[in-house]
Amino acid sequence: MKANSLWQSVLDTTESAVRRGALERIPTRMEFVEEAGVRFQVHLVQQLERKARAKIAQRQTGTNPFLPYDEALFVADVFDSHVCLLNKFNVMDHHLLLVTREFEDQETLLTVADFVAMWMCLREFDSLAFYNSGEVAGASQPHKHLQQVPLPLGGGSEHTPITQLLTEASANGPLGTVDGFPFAHSVARVDHLESAPVTEAARASVEIYLEMVGRGSGSRPPGPYNLLVTREWMFYVPRSVEKHRSISVNALGFAGSFLARDEEELEVIRRRGPLGILGDVGVKRLSA
Repeated sequence: MKANSLWQSVLDTTESAVRRGALERIPTRMEFVEEAGVRFQVHLVQQLERKARAKIAQRQTGTNPFLPYDEALFVADVFDSHVCLLNKFNVMDHHLLLVTREFEDQETLLTVADFVAMWMCLREFDSLAFYNSGEVAGASQPHKHLQQVPLPLGGGSEHTPITQLLTEASANGPLGTVDGFPFAHSVARVDHLESAPVTEAARASVEIYLEMVGRGSGSRPPGPYNLLVTREWMFYVPRSVEKHRSISVNALGFAGSFLARDEEELEVIRRRGPLGILGDVGVKRLSA
């Protein structure tokens, strides 16, 4: 991937994929639910039938949509280890997937190569990278892939709805926490890595990430979790379950963006509160 070329490649591939019928945007209506000074986004889905049918067909046939991937969705080669693809069924425009060239399990630890690919793309345009480690964390595919969406999230004024809370996290050594979050988590600043050589930034990011995973799981192997990364911060959240009632939550929920399949789920989010739902699907925080 040539420097400063990714965004134009995203635009060109999107235009081509739409024209060829390879990209199927899921229409939504944006709603907002405010809690604790945060204006959480809720994307109320108009239709999910096509994605559901595709997922059922994939399970029945056992196919891997990334091996081989749809050439119409190919954006760029990223490093030696990853390819950048458009997300076929996207709620947010220009939603990218950073997929390993060879099969690796989605529940394996992230590597230096994963972070190299991530940092290469983060530096191309302001965006949020995230990782759903396993089905419980919201992953829909077992083949390892990070994801990336442009910022500001949902076209809002803040980079993400929770950006301000993360920047105010109280530090305990290199890792910090947000007082108002009812779920276990860790936050670290990474803005000092943006100007470092990409491999150096990746290695430093792996060290932070491994400390987060160790902090969240003790001496046991890491369980399901979400990881969110911008040019400024890294945010780690261990997970206990995939859903609150019928509402699935992936990493974007912890950025402040939910998906509701109908008005009933939207009302559940309003009644329980976004932070309550995140607390239910995360791991209970032992101390505030």
